[in-house]
Amino acid sequence: MLVTRSGSDYAATVERLVEGIERRGLTVFARFDHAAAARESGMELADEQVVVFGDPRAGTPLMQSDPRIGLELPLRILVWRDPEGVLLGHADPRDLRTRYDVAEHYDRLERIGKLLADLAAEAAA
Repeated sequence: MLVTRSGSDYAATVERLVEGIERRGLTVFARFDHAAAARESGMELADEQVVVFGDPRAGTPLMQSDPRIGLELPLRILVWRDPEGVLLGHADPRDLRTRYDVAEHYDRLERIGKLLADLAAEAAA
């Protein structure tokens, strides 16, 4: 996992992340608020949320080459709070070329990796 430490509080970090995704014309498909689910079950968990997003124009060619990569899509970024602050984490999409038959899409995976890094950096600012 690639991790970026945020210089802002949890709410502002999540808000900037979602704004950055939407500004790029990507779709936020879901937000899984693990901490809220824990509280609803009578348990405690520090703030933690997964934002799931993407664009079929980017992911479909990968799935056309190897449908199994659909398990990894759409993209996701985890935002969580630890005792020292707020962090964002995401998987490195370049690693997918060794798990799936998508080596011919390395440039696409590089661009997706840059997108994820840019989103995390902007949200962490």
